[in-house]
Amino acid sequence: MKSSSKIPTSDPAIRKQKKKSIALAALPNVTMLIEIVKSKCTRDVPEPDAGTHVRNPMLGERAWFLPYDPSLPPIHVCEAACTAFATRLRKILTKSETTAHMPRTQYTPEATLMKIRNPAMQWPSLAQARLLIQIVFNQVTRVYHLVLRKSTIDQLEEAYREGNFDDPVLSCKFFALFALGEVYSARSIPSLECNVPGVSYYVNAMTTIPILPERPSLAHIESLLLLSLYSFFLNRRHSAFLLVGSAMRLGLTVGLNHSIPESKCPDPVQRQHRTRLWWAIYVFDRMYGSKVGWPIQISDADIYVDMPSNVPGDFHNDHTPDTEFLIASIELAKITGQVIDRVYSRKVFPESFLQREQKLLISLKEWSCALPPQLRLSRDSPVPMNVISLHLQFNQCIMLASRPVLLHALIQATSPESIAEDSSQTNIRQALKTLSDACIHAARHTHSLIVEEWTNGSVPIFGYFYAHYLFSSALIMVISSLVYPENSNDFAFFEAAFEILRAMSSHGNLAATEFFDNLECVKQCLNERRGSEGSHLQNEFSRVGESSADSLAVVAPNQLGPFGNTAASGVQEATEPANPTNDMAFLGESMEEFLAQPDAVFDLLDPSLSDSVYSWPNLSLWTA
Repeated sequence: MKSSSKIPTSDPAIRKQKKKSIALAALPNVTMLIEIVKSKCTRDVPEPDAGTHVRNPMLGERAWFLPYDPSLPPIHVCEAACTAFATRLRKILTKSETTAHMPRTQYTPEATLMKIRNPAMQWPSLAQARLLIQIVFNQVTRVYHLVLRKSTIDQLEEAYREGNFDDPVLSCKFFALFALGEVYSARSIPSLECNVPGVSYYVNAMTTIPILPERPSLAHIESLLLLSLYSFFLNRRHSAFLLVGSAMRLGLTVGLNHSIPESKCPDPVQRQHRTRLWWAIYVFDRMYGSKVGWPIQISDADIYVDMPSNVPGDFHNDHTPDTEFLIASIELAKITGQVIDRVYSRKVFPESFLQREQKLLISLKEWSCALPPQLRLSRDSPVPMNVISLHLQFNQCIMLASRPVLLHALIQATSPESIAEDSSQTNIRQALKTLSDACIHAARHTHSLIVEEWTNGSVPIFGYFYAHYLFSSALIMVISSLVYPENSNDFAFFEAAFEILRAMSSHGNLAATEFFDNLECVKQCLNERRGSEGSHLQNEFSRVGESSADSLAVVAPNQLGPFGNTAASGVQEATEPANPTNDMAFLGESMEEFLAQPDAVFDLLDPSLSDSVYSWPNLSLWTA
C-alpha cells in the first residue's frame, strides 16, 4: 500500500506542481523576512493616517441632510455646493455648532408654475419668434450645441407657413427656445406669480410633451436640454438635474454614446449633430454636478462616441460652437467630474488627499497649456462670450479643488491655540499655502472677468451661472483677506460682488437672491466676530475694513497678472508667462514644486491636515 501510493516524478507537469507546493510552503518564511526588512527600513518613518486615504480629510463621517419639512423627505446638502461652503465658513467664524444652513427658498415652486400654465397659449407672431430664436443662437448655442440652426429655422418657417402648431414635440422644442429667448432679452415681466421672463413658455413646454417616451426623437432630447438650462433661471436646479438625467437616459436608448456608422446615418451633419448632442449632455451633467455637488451620472468608461469633428460645408458658420471650443469644454467637464469624485466623495482611494489634489492640478495645467490661441483671453481685443464662459468654469474648477485647503487655513488662523511649526511640517505648510494661493488667484480672476462683463452691460440679469461664479469667488475673497495680511484688499472684491448680487436680486434674479442672502449672513458673522473680545483676529477685521475702503474693487482683466492678482492687492506678481494673453497659466516656483513632488512625500504630509483644534469633522454638517 505504501509503495502503491508513491507519486511518480518523471512527468514534467507533476514535477512542476511539486516545486510549486514547496515554494508555497516556504512562502510564510519569505513573507516574514520581507516584513522584518521592511520594519527596519521604515522604523523611524511615521505611517500616514489611514483616514487620509479615504476621502477629503475635512469631510465629516456622514452626509448632511437638511430637515426642511417634516412632511417631506429631508433635503441632502452636497459638500461641493457653494452654499454648503458658505455654511462651513460661518460655522468657523462663529465657532458655533448651532449655526444652521440656510435652506433654499428662492425658487419657483410647482404650485406657482401650475397657476401660470395656460393650455390655450398661442405661439408668438412669426417676426417675434424669429427674434427670440436669434437671441438663443447668439446667447446659448455659441456655448452649447443643443440644436441645428438651419433645420430649426426651417422647422419654424414651415410650422407658420402650414399652421402646424399641434405637434407636441415641435411645440415643446420651440416653447423652450422662446422661453430662453425671452429670459436673455427681457429685464423683467412683473406678475403676481413669477417675474422671470419666459416662464409661461417654459410651463407650457414642460406640460406639452411626455417625459418618458418609448421611442424618443432627437428633438425630444433637445427639448429636455433646453428646458434643463432654463430651469436654472427659476433656480430650480433639482429640476434641471432631473431633466438632463432624462436626456442622458433617452440618449442611451438611441445610442448617442456610440458613434453611429455612416451606413446607418449617411448625412454627415446629422451624424455630427448626434455626436455633439451627446457631448452637450455630458457637459451639462458634469457642470450641474459642480454647482451642487451631485455625483456624475455616467462613467467615462461607458462612452464610446468620437469627439466632435469638422464637417464639410457651412456647418461651422451656423452659430455653432467650433470644434476646438467643444473639445476644450468636454475635456474641462471631464476634469470637473474628477474633482467632484476625488475631492468631495466618501470613496476609498489608493492615493492620499494631496496626491489627488496634485493630479487634478496637473490635469488643469495641461488643459490650460493645450488651449489654442483663439480660446485664450486676449488683452488687446474683445473676448467672445463663450471663451469667457470657458475660463469662468476653469477657475471654478480650481476653486472647487483647492478651497477645502483654504478653509483649513482659516481654521488654523482662528484657533485659540497656536500650532508650533517644526522642520517636519515645513513641506506641508508650503503645500497648503500653494494650494491656497491657487484658489485665491482663480477667485480674483473670476471676479475681474464678471465685473468687466457687468460694467459692459453683458451679464444676463436673470442668469444663474454668473451669479454662482461671483458668489463662489466672493467667499474666497473673504477668507483670503482674513488669513493673509498681504491680501487685505481682497475684501473690497467681496464688497463689489455683494453689490452686484444685490442689484441682480433687486431685478428678480432668484439665484442671486439666494446667494446674496448667504453673503449677508457671512457679513453678519464678520461683524459679530469683529466685535467679539479676546479674538486675535479683531485687529485684522478692523484693518480689512479700513484698507478696503481705499482700494478699487473693479479691476479689468488686462490689469491682472497670470493668476489674477494685482499690484494693489499686496501680493507679489508672478513671473509673466511667455504668452501674455494666457491668464490661466499655472506659474510660480511653489506651484511647480508642488506639481513635481513625488507621491511618497504626500503620504507623510496628509495627517497634519487635521492637526487643528477646530478640524473639519468637529464641524459636521449633520443636522438630523
